[in-house]
Amino acid sequence: MIIKVCGMREEANVREVEQLGADWMGFIFYPKSPRYVGKTLAYLPESVKKVGVFVNEDTDRLLTLAEKNRLDILQLHGDESPELCKALQEKDFLVIKAFGITTEKPFPSELTERYEDCCDYFLFDTHTDLYGGSGRKFGWEILSDYQGGTPFLLSGGISPEDVEEVKRFSHPKCVGIDLNSGFETSPAVKNTQLLQKFISAFR
Repeated sequence: MIIKVCGMREEANVREVEQLGADWMGFIFYPKSPRYVGKTLAYLPESVKKVGVFVNEDTDRLLTLAEKNRLDILQLHGDESPELCKALQEKDFLVIKAFGITTEKPFPSELTERYEDCCDYFLFDTHTDLYGGSGRKFGWEILSDYQGGTPFLLSGGISPEDVEEVKRFSHPKCVGIDLNSGFETSPAVKNTQLLQKFISAFR
C-alpha cells in the first residue's frame, strides 16, 4: 500500500518525514491553501515521489512549477478536464484526479467514469469548498459503489487514531492512503512521532 504524506512545506520537516518510510510526499501549489508552498520548494526530497497538488491552475504555470520542483506526480483537485489529464500523462507525468465525496449524496460514478482512461490514480477526499485539507472524514462505505478500473488512494481526515479502521478498510482498487492535517502541529508541519507510529502500525 502506498503511503502519501501531503501538505508538506518546511525544509526541516520535509527532511524528517522523508526518513519515515512514506512512499510519496505531497506539496500544495494552491495559493488559497494554508499549506501553500509558494513557487519553489526549499528542499527537494530524493527518496520519495514528489506530488504537486493543483487546483484549476493555468496549464503553462503548472508545467513550469512541475519542472522547477522536479515533480513526479500531478494531483488535480479542481475542475480539470479529462483532456488535460490525458495531455499531462503524455508529458510523462503520473496523474491523480481527486474527487470530493459527500456521504449524504450518491457516489459520483458518472463523473469518475469520464476520467477512467486518462488518470493513473484517483483520490477520494471529503468534499469541501477549499478542495481538501478539512480534516473531516466521509463515510468510507460509500466507496463500495465505486466499480471503476482506476486504482485509488483513500483520503479525508485520517488521524493517528484511525490506523486499525484504515487497516480494516477493503476495496479491490484501493492502493494507498493519504495523510495530512490529522498529523499536524500547525498547517504544513507534521508531527513525525505520530506519523512514525502510524506508519509502523499500518505496515
